[in-house]
Amino acid sequence: QVQLVESGGGLVQAGGSLRLSCAASISSSSIAVMGWYRQAPGKQRELVATITSGGSKNYADSVKGRFTISRDNAKNTVYLQMNSLKPEDTAVYYCNVLLWGDYNYWGQGTQVTVSS
Repeated sequence: QVQLVESGGGLVQAGGSLRLSCAASISSSSIAVMGWYRQAPGKQRELVATITSGGSKNYADSVKGRFTISRDNAKNTVYLQMNSLKPEDTAVYYCNVLLWGDYNYWGQGTQVTVSS
């Protein structure tokens, strides 16, 4: 069983920044893709950003130019730097890892609230 420990959520004013972290209890060599998803109240969970083992990144159109995903393979950790936050970014953010072999794991979620 893979454990994902998320941190970094909180309350911030519009225009502010937050950095989310997610540490995995498994070697990065076993992880194909690491990513972040979010779910706002009354809405479906949606992709925010992903990064592959080779470093390829993918972003939702709504966060392009504002959010940056990165990973530290030595620490088995993925980060999400969120700048220029907007009230519509308010959601629970979930870390996700996809292992080689298509095993998929989720973190417990961390709340991000952006006030106007």
